Amino acid sequence: MHAQQSRPVHLRRIDPTQNMRRFYCLTVQPTLFGGASLIRNWGRIGTRGQTMMETFDCPDNAAQALVRIERTKMRRGYRELVDGVV
Repeated sequence: MHAQQSRPVHLRRIDPTQNMRRFYCLTVQPTLFGGASLIRNWGRIGTRGQTMMETFDCPDNAAQALVRIERTKMRRGYRELVDGVV
């Protein structure tokens, strides 16, 4: 797995006009059998949210899924959280 692909992604979408304060986190974690799991956590800011884990046989496939989901969320208005600033 490449270093750039293994970084966790923290996205936020805040729109006061719609009372919307959401977060979306993506992380790739290695499995015990040489594969990788894509862990997604999402919900309203201030809550624990929901978590989903998807397992892949190849770490590169998990990294590709992370990039695909990140692009989708960015198109929907989410922005990356960098050093505590959106």
